[in-house]
Amino acid sequence: MRTLLDTHAWLWWVTEDRRLSQRAKATIQKSQREDALWLSLISMWEIAKKVEKDQLVLDRPLDHWLDLATMVAGLHLAELTRPILVESCQLPQPFPGDPADQIIVATARHHEAVLVTKDHRIQDYSHIRSIW
Repeated sequence: MRTLLDTHAWLWWVTEDRRLSQRAKATIQKSQREDALWLSLISMWEIAKKVEKDQLVLDRPLDHWLDLATMVAGLHLAELTRPILVESCQLPQPFPGDPADQIIVATARHHEAVLVTKDHRIQDYSHIRSIW
């Protein structure tokens, strides 16, 4: 099963944050073992924006943190391709999230992946498979 991480799921997974649910953690570990774990590049941008706005403090410089957090074995980076960007603007309505959420959901749909997210708005969106 191909799995895509929402930004908070990725952050909590790599920092071993207790807010990551046991079900999410088990799904991530299984996908990692199966070489089927993905992260959209937009999540790196979201982390950088949170750091820029002082909404997130990292334990090391941003570039170094991003390097380490994306070099985890079994984690693949999903590029922001033209089909994904176009699909993000053509999602079935109503879509409950912001532009970054649109890109993450479009990435999951494009790659036929289940999305690991705590975001209830996305969980309730009937056009995506998600778990938490």
